[in-house]
Formats: sequence, structure tokens, C-alpha cells
Amino acid sequence: MQKTTPLLLRGIRLIHLLLHVVSGLLQSIVYPYFPLHIQRRMMQNWATGLLSTLNIRLHCHGKPPTLEMPRVLLAANHVSWLDVCALMAACPTRFVAKAEISKWPVLGLLSRNAGTLFIERARRSDTLRMNQHISEVLEKGERVTVFPEGTIADGTHLNHFHASLLQSAITADALLYPVAIRYRNTAGDICREAAYIEPSLLLSLQKILSQTRIDAELTFNEPAQCGMKNRRELARLSEQAIADTLSLPIPHKQAGKLFDLPDV
Repeated sequence: MQKTTPLLLRGIRLIHLLLHVVSGLLQSIVYPYFPLHIQRRMMQNWATGLLSTLNIRLHCHGKPPTLEMPRVLLAANHVSWLDVCALMAACPTRFVAKAEISKWPVLGLLSRNAGTLFIERARRSDTLRMNQHISEVLEKGERVTVFPEGTIADGTHLNHFHASLLQSAITADALLYPVAIRYRNTAGDICREAAYIEPSLLLSLQKILSQTRIDAELTFNEPAQCGMKNRRELARLSEQAIADTLSLPIPHKQAGKLFDLPDV
């Protein structure tokens, strides 16, 4: 039987988490004014501290992009809001997220100050603007992460990978890194408690705090040069690489999904 964290320890972790978030808010005020290399260090240190507070151990496999690589787009499967923290700790990056998040209390301010790129999901025309914006960011030497599934899965399956936002990597002639994300509990099984399938962030946090430990596994697959490929080829390549890494089947395309947007 999977052990759970005692109630007192959960409370202590929650207090530490709140203090860490407050620290992040204060840092985020000055964050935009620092040069890129200091921003990356700040982001990595804060994310590492948050994972430590939640007793989440990060395991990285493969070779993440180096600082010398000028244009890098990461495409990852999406399991949880923890994905953002894990990726920031392993490979500091900017993210594409739905515009609603910018209006959330606390998290919205953190996201805005950290340079998150927000897209209006209800406006199909906004995809063109976002591709241009991502390309500009890549050209400046920054990394960007997209979640091509456009929604969250619980870690036991993948959703269809959409291609729309991968056009930015072609325009910028970037390297595309497929990144497989998986969470395990202390028994070594898929940790469904880590998945953001609850109706609120608070309920999700309660489930995460109930775990004695979570192991977050990131696998950086071999990158693809994007200049000579189209966006659908890149979507299928990323989908296949991540499915193979996680030993999950390739999903069938679902009608009605238009955008490559993370829920969180």
C-alpha cells in the first residue's frame, strides 16, 4: 500500500511552500531587469527550491540543450503544473500558456514577470501572432517550451500532438527537443496524484502534499533541426520520441483540437 504523508508534515511543507512562493514574488519584481544568464540562474534556483519543498526529486536523462545553443524549442508532454517547475529546474526556459493564467492571483504575477508568452485560445488568429513572438524570442537566444497536446493527461497516456505552434521553430531554424515527463511514487508506479486533473490548484496541491515523495523524470531526446521540416513532421517526430520514451501508444487524432496550448 502506498504510504501518505502525516498531516503535521503536510502542514509544515505547506508553510515552507507559502514562504517560498512569497520569496518568488519578491524576486519576480526585479527579475526582468537582470541579464539573461542571471535570470536563468534565478529561475533554476527558485524552481529547484520549490521541488525540494514538495519533496520532489528530479531525475534528468539524455542531454539537455547547452547554453551555447542559440535557438532551442522544447516540446513536452503535459501532466501537471509541476511540469513547469521541473523544466525550469532542469533547463531554464520560457513557456507558452493560455491567457487566462495571466489573470490568476499569485501564479499570474509570477508567470508574467518570468516572461511567459500568453495566447488567446479562443482566437484562432492569435496562433500567427504567437508563432511570430516565439520566433523572436528564439532569435534572441532564449529557450521556449510548448506543450503540443494542448491539454493535460494523467501520465498513463498521451494526447494527440498538434502542430500549430511548432511553426515558430521552422521560422527561426531552431533545434527542437522532445522532452518526456513522467512522475513516479515511492512504489515506482505512475504517480497519478501529481497530475493536474483536479478542478482547482488547491486540490491538486493537497494530493501532491499527501505523497511522501515524488520522483519527476525528464528525458531529453535527441534534437531535430527544424529548417528542412514542416510543422506536422515535427509534431509526429516529437510525439513518437516521447511515446517511445514513456512506452505509451501513439494517440489517434481527435477532432476539434486546434491549438498547442498548456492548461497550466
